[in-house]
Amino acid sequence: MPKPPAAELSIVGLGASAGGLEAFETFFRNLPADTGMGFVLVSHLDPSHTSILTEILQRTTTMPVVEATDQMVVEANRVHVIPPNRDMTLFQGRLQLSLPERPRGQRMPIDAFLRSLAEDRGENAVGIILSGTGSDGTLGLRAILGGGGVSLVQDPATAQYDGMPISAIHAGFATHVLAPELMPGVLQAKWRRQGIVKETAPTPATIGGMNQIMMLLRSGTGHDFSGYKKSTIGRRIERRMAQHDIEDIELYARYLKGHPAEILILFKELLINVTSFFRDSEAFAILKKDVLPQILADKPDDYVVRLWVAGCATGEEAYSIAMVLREVMEESGQELRVQLYSTDLDDDAIATARTGFYPPNITQDVSPERLRRFFIKEDSGYRVKKEIREMVVFAIQNVIKDPPFTRMDLVSCRNLMIYLEAELQNRLIPAFHYALKTGGVLFLSPSESIGGHTELFSPLSRKWKLYRTAPSIASTRAMMASGLSWATGATRSPPVEVMTKTKETNIAELTRRALVQSFAPVSVMTDCKGDILYVHGDTSRYLRPPPGQATLNAVEMAHEGLQLELRTALGQAVSHGTPTLERDVSFMVGAEVRRVSLGVRPLPDPEPGLGLVLVSFQELPALSSGKPARRRRATGSIDRQRTEELERDLAYTRENLQATIEEQQSSNEELKSANEEMQSTNEELQSTNEELETSKEELQSVNEELITVNAELQAKIEQLAGMQNDMKNLLDNINVGTIFLDDRLAIRRFTREAAKVYRLVNTDVGRPLGDIKSDLDDEDLLSKAQTVIETLIPYEREVRTTGGDWYLTRIQPYRTLDNVIDGVVITFANVSARVAAEQAEQEGHDIAESIADVVDRPMLVLDGAFTVIFANNAFYRGFKASPAETRGRSVYALENHTWDTPALRDLLETVLPNQQSFDGFLLDNRQMRLSGRRIVCGASNRPLILLTFEEGVAG
Repeated sequence: MPKPPAAELSIVGLGASAGGLEAFETFFRNLPADTGMGFVLVSHLDPSHTSILTEILQRTTTMPVVEATDQMVVEANRVHVIPPNRDMTLFQGRLQLSLPERPRGQRMPIDAFLRSLAEDRGENAVGIILSGTGSDGTLGLRAILGGGGVSLVQDPATAQYDGMPISAIHAGFATHVLAPELMPGVLQAKWRRQGIVKETAPTPATIGGMNQIMMLLRSGTGHDFSGYKKSTIGRRIERRMAQHDIEDIELYARYLKGHPAEILILFKELLINVTSFFRDSEAFAILKKDVLPQILADKPDDYVVRLWVAGCATGEEAYSIAMVLREVMEESGQELRVQLYSTDLDDDAIATARTGFYPPNITQDVSPERLRRFFIKEDSGYRVKKEIREMVVFAIQNVIKDPPFTRMDLVSCRNLMIYLEAELQNRLIPAFHYALKTGGVLFLSPSESIGGHTELFSPLSRKWKLYRTAPSIASTRAMMASGLSWATGATRSPPVEVMTKTKETNIAELTRRALVQSFAPVSVMTDCKGDILYVHGDTSRYLRPPPGQATLNAVEMAHEGLQLELRTALGQAVSHGTPTLERDVSFMVGAEVRRVSLGVRPLPDPEPGLGLVLVSFQELPALSSGKPARRRRATGSIDRQRTEELERDLAYTRENLQATIEEQQSSNEELKSANEEMQSTNEELQSTNEELETSKEELQSVNEELITVNAELQAKIEQLAGMQNDMKNLLDNINVGTIFLDDRLAIRRFTREAAKVYRLVNTDVGRPLGDIKSDLDDEDLLSKAQTVIETLIPYEREVRTTGGDWYLTRIQPYRTLDNVIDGVVITFANVSARVAAEQAEQEGHDIAESIADVVDRPMLVLDGAFTVIFANNAFYRGFKASPAETRGRSVYALENHTWDTPALRDLLETVLPNQQSFDGFLLDNRQMRLSGRRIVCGASNRPLILLTFEEGVAG
């Protein structure tokens, strides 16, 4: 396959931890070597152990497998493996290595790489999650899907450890769930499909199929995606087509018509839920340092801070803003009410956001301080604390067609508009201005901007896209002129049914108000503590603001004399649900005696825990003072006695009440002290629990790394076992006795042939070789071995056993893989047959020489180069020559070159090669005749020439 351009190279990131080695091997064993993709492996490795993953995987694929280095370019058809104790990311096609910043047990190397892969490659990114424990890789797949890439997850049934695959599947970030051996087929199909799409322009049929799908989505879900970017929509449609193995978009449109459930699945696919906590941390730092303090500055205590996060996905950004806002309020000492509205189109994402539960790998984005402050650690993740969850209200909203919130202090819409066409972006920016107060802040992502609406906003941070609203009615005009459904119907006449219903409702409301004003007594609505929530009528005759700190508590505002009765009645209503009806209560206001009919009624709660109580006051006429004087005098003494008794009872009651109050205060102080101690103990236990959780995470991480190392070592052991078997068969079949000695000349191991020289048994391993009796005539081998260790010069010699066998003995240094001398190796090669053959040959040679020496006729034996290799005694006597003057010399150089004649040369070099022999050649310088024969040496099969001489007779 041809290599794609570097910018378009598809890169596959594979992540695994425990049990991942087997999955890696299965994947690459089924993967062709020419896919045109680059592969990067990220595994949980022991930081203190040298990885042999590269060596192991090289046996399963013909592609080059290399350990990654810093700034290494990812190449097609090559496998790049993360080294131990390194974090790795991808930037512009190059691998970036760095030392880990987080402690062991909190690292998420797979998430970190897959996120960078999604940012760098976009739709050319592929994420694969294989066997492993925990949830590392889940958020990385989320980023890859958001960028238009593809995610593959190992079927949990085929994984040794299913934690990582199940985490990714349950989170909904797996486009394919299958066994590792089936993944290469999916990758090849994707590569071919991408090549076809890039090489061909959209046809009218393709455009028509896309329009049909948009219409089916609008009719099936009520949401119009025509304003979304076509490239974004197209990639997600292609993913669904690949899932059903459909290559024609028109066929997929017909498939949608026949399968309504697929329309909902495609709708979910189009909703891009890619987010994270504190995304773009520098932007949130500016938000905390500059923006929010300005928003909260000089705000009264009853001020309500209103914020809106549009397109919140699963809620990470909304919670991030809530945490930062809580930190700002704590640092400034302000305690304001917060209304943070967080909306999204995806109901599943909103449900996830409401639970506030997130996987453990959010530790990559949330600092340890914020984790302790705002999260609760649970077995399988982190849950946002209740105080932060209660700050945020999540709701389903289509920001394109539903009305916006209004009077907002801050609106955050990050990475939503990048998926929309320019027309929709131009409609949303005025909508956000309309939603904000004057001086409010708009928070966008670095990839977004306000476009041409510069008259609506002034920049606070151009880099991080923070804008402050400018006073303008242009947004209101734009809203009215836009095609938004909630803004376009304002000028139309309402339907008749609505008008009629509105008119009837107004009459009913008017009637209700008239009845309340005419017949209902003066009343207040309170909660279970007596705090006033609503006031009906003029309550000044019964309630008045008390001196000191302002309060809205009805009991504390009641006039003296009415306070005790109201407190008692309110307690009965809240504790027992018992109403107090028409209680006649008299109380003094200055010198005036007032009578009131007090009513306290508990009401059904519209919300659990609210505890509403209705308190009503109906004035009664004062007692008549027009009785006869005599009657008054008669009853005066009785009234005075009665008054004195009541005053004594009242004084006694007051003393008892004071004592009770003091006892209650003492009890409260003791309870407060006990509560503080319990709280302190709870904090200590919580701290201990956090330490235990951290230790548990570290142990789990170490366990994963040990499992990976164990798998690598197991593979290495299998490889070494195979090599040992090969070595054993090799040594056994070459019939060479071998003894391995350490630096103390103790036996490491030996072969069975060595037992023929030394009397060795298996139990001799570890014993010094000098303790073992050998069958050699020469017992000096050990001193030679020691010399070899000291000098590193090999030793070689033929030795004889007592049985008569001959062995070629070699002693060489024993070198480790690190080139360290760690003993010697002694080998014994049986050369008895060769020695016997040589002896036999020598014996035959000696016999032949003895025979030739007793012959009276001179004789010479020449080799192929006409050099004398033998002359008998008769030759030496007849020619007065010595062996030194004859043997090893050319026949032409004999007797001072007198034999170097053309005739002799012609005879030896021309005639003899064509004939077997010649006879009777007369030497010129002597009266001798020369005869020659071609002979062959029996041992070496070498051609030779035999020359014989006899005294010549003149012709």
